[in-house]
Amino acid sequence: MTERAASLLGHRARCAHANSVVEGEVRYAPGKSLWFIAMACGAAVGGALTFSVAAFAVFVGATATVLLFGHSLGSHRKLIHNSYQCPRWLEYLLVYCGVQVGLAGPIGLLRQHELRDFAQRLPACHDYLRHGAGPWTDAWWQLNCELRLKDAPHIELEARIANDRFYQLLERTWMLQQLPPALLLFAWGGWGFVFWGVCARVTAGVFGHWLIGYFAHNHGGMHYEVQGAAVQGRNIRLTSLLTMGECWHNNHHAFPGSARLGLAEGEWDPGWWALKGMQSVGLAWDLKLPADLAHRTELKMVGPTFLPGPTGTGTLEPTWRRRLTAS
Repeated sequence: MTERAASLLGHRARCAHANSVVEGEVRYAPGKSLWFIAMACGAAVGGALTFSVAAFAVFVGATATVLLFGHSLGSHRKLIHNSYQCPRWLEYLLVYCGVQVGLAGPIGLLRQHELRDFAQRLPACHDYLRHGAGPWTDAWWQLNCELRLKDAPHIELEARIANDRFYQLLERTWMLQQLPPALLLFAWGGWGFVFWGVCARVTAGVFGHWLIGYFAHNHGGMHYEVQGAAVQGRNIRLTSLLTMGECWHNNHHAFPGSARLGLAEGEWDPGWWALKGMQSVGLAWDLKLPADLAHRTELKMVGPTFLPGPTGTGTLEPTWRRRLTAS
């Protein structure tokens, strides 16, 4: 068994051959496309007709909340990577906030992530999975289409997620979950709050997810190279606050199980700041850092960097520096 294969032993995805993530067809997905178009039209038309400073403030506050606590802390760092621990009720609340971004249900989002992550770690994968087409083509694909692989990898989810009734409910009703906030916003501020607090928020979340994903796999700085991978993650420095720290994608490709994404000095990571705040009041614990993860022999340093020690501060421990520079 090669070292490359060994690093994927614990992955949720499995495939019989490497071409399983290469051969496939991109097809129009009506439900996915109409969902985004409807939200975008509501944001553009309804938002323009009902604009007010208060409605725009609702948009900013609601978008920041679901991106930070929902997408970053709930869907990504907790549900997908389990990079920290928290009470079950809080996990449910954070994942529910993640559903409010409007990308997919929690199980569907997890499956999409695992397929893309698995494919990108292999030597080659379909352009859909690596954001390898041009920006216009990739935008059309990611926002309106789905990939049908000829021999798709099998994705095995752990029972605590796959059999969870709350997650199953959210998976079946994720689009309908926009109704509760819509009703509350309508009661609070009328249609303006609905168009800005729901339609504009979902549009920004879905479009922004694609836009950052495209740049984070094509343009930006790198501290690390994952040797043998089909595509490298990139750090998009100027978007750290907008993405709640999710823009440090090169760091994430190197250490996917780390709860901290901004690793170098000056790499702002609001998600990590929020986790440290939660930890200080006993709502989060066992926050994983790069030093807590298994060594990856395929990981190579390609630029100057800074890694936190076990406490999240300080410099890289000598053993880790030796491991990285020797690979």
